[in-house]
Amino acid sequence: MNWHDTRARASALRELAEELGARHEGADDLVADVFLAAYQAGEPRPRRRAEMDPSRWVNHQVVTALTEAPDLDELRRTTAGDPYAAALAVLALAPELRRMLEHTRQARSWAERAGEAGRSAENAATAVAEALREAADAADGSDAADDAVGRAVRAAEAAEAASREAAHRAAQALEAVAPGVRAATRAATARAVALAREEAALMLAWGVAPGERERMPFDQRLRLAGRLGTSRLARWADLIGRFRRMAEGERARGVRDASGELVGVTLGDDLSRVIPSELAHLGLPALRAVFAARYAAGELMLYDQRGEAPTGRGAIVACVDTSHSMYAAGPDGVTREAWAKGCALALLDQARHARRDFVGIVFSAADQVEVFRFPAGAGGATGLVVEFAETFLGGGTSYETPLTAAVEVLEREYDDEGRAHGDIVLLTDDECAVTEEWERDWREARRRLGFRLFGVAVGAPHVAREDSVLHALCDNLRRVEDLTDVHSAADLFRVI
Repeated sequence: MNWHDTRARASALRELAEELGARHEGADDLVADVFLAAYQAGEPRPRRRAEMDPSRWVNHQVVTALTEAPDLDELRRTTAGDPYAAALAVLALAPELRRMLEHTRQARSWAERAGEAGRSAENAATAVAEALREAADAADGSDAADDAVGRAVRAAEAAEAASREAAHRAAQALEAVAPGVRAATRAATARAVALAREEAALMLAWGVAPGERERMPFDQRLRLAGRLGTSRLARWADLIGRFRRMAEGERARGVRDASGELVGVTLGDDLSRVIPSELAHLGLPALRAVFAARYAAGELMLYDQRGEAPTGRGAIVACVDTSHSMYAAGPDGVTREAWAKGCALALLDQARHARRDFVGIVFSAADQVEVFRFPAGAGGATGLVVEFAETFLGGGTSYETPLTAAVEVLEREYDDEGRAHGDIVLLTDDECAVTEEWERDWREARRRLGFRLFGVAVGAPHVAREDSVLHALCDNLRRVEDLTDVHSAADLFRVI
């Protein structure tokens, strides 16, 4: 049932079965067997060859080689119980299946002849039995009846001999191609394992959870896997995945009002930070009243700790520079764009985790800007995520256009929903001027909406100079020189 259902929904799988079935007898059954070997929960066990029609002996040989392949168990860890993954494995095996079917064409021909000869022998045996019944029914025991029996027996003996000869030749042909089938099956299984790992890694890197992946329609999932695999940023899937994992780890650390680094002793009434000598007063009845009086006056001695706590409540807006210079790569080949996009996708995860809206703004020159909106609780929207990550405008650099767009997003959110204290992250590698009039409007908007601007100078230390425009605009500015290091932005994910 799962095979027929998946075949009906997966056009690529259906087309493969139809293509092979039209060229090779029984090849559509082989595709079904390969799918089930990957999909079924229990360990796949082929039937004995003697139980099968000889026309399917080649299929049996291929499936037996598949079940004996060293990598099958590893492949089944990703395919068992997942019809899409099993179908993807079949498609990964398709080139080798085509070659094996061509390679075994002669063996298949002999096997089909053996099947036809076997059926002829069965028909001849049936004819003998019929002749014997007719002879027994003949009342006079005529010679004609005896002759009919004799002819039927000789025909049956000839058919049986032809069947044995055809089966022998088919077995020889199968034995001749067996080493090639085993080698091809091992290679195909190893390739399917590699593709399954790659698909799982790509999906995970782009934030597609396994549950979401399994719920996707087959053709949509296949298209998405193909798109992710050919994306301009596909080579940086590992970098994007490391950004997401780093951000997840920082979320676990960045808890509101969490204790931080111990820097001294202060006075106050926070009982969670009272030093032990103060608590000792509670053990002496005569001093409990003193403790209560100091607590009421806020004069208890407390550990003074300095930590980072997230305070934003509005949207997170990532403004990603895609000017020509962002295409530059470091010594390891990672581009500035890839680092910035990886950081932005991790910020998208951050917003989803905190149930905040996320807006990605891709910008370049003053007239080049594209805005991608991801409302809180709106679901995966993986296609839009990929579009955001793939967009590269390739012009000059203007701060005013993207930052104005970011303010408009926060202003609309404040007017519609009353949420303030958003966070804007500007990822750029270039320096540009802003007008005095724009800067006045910017400061007024920041005062009214209470947002913060975090700047990240990607691979361009000069942008983060103290006399730079970016330094003057940002509440918090850091520079990234090593484009393989995702932890240089770790504090962003503790405070945003």
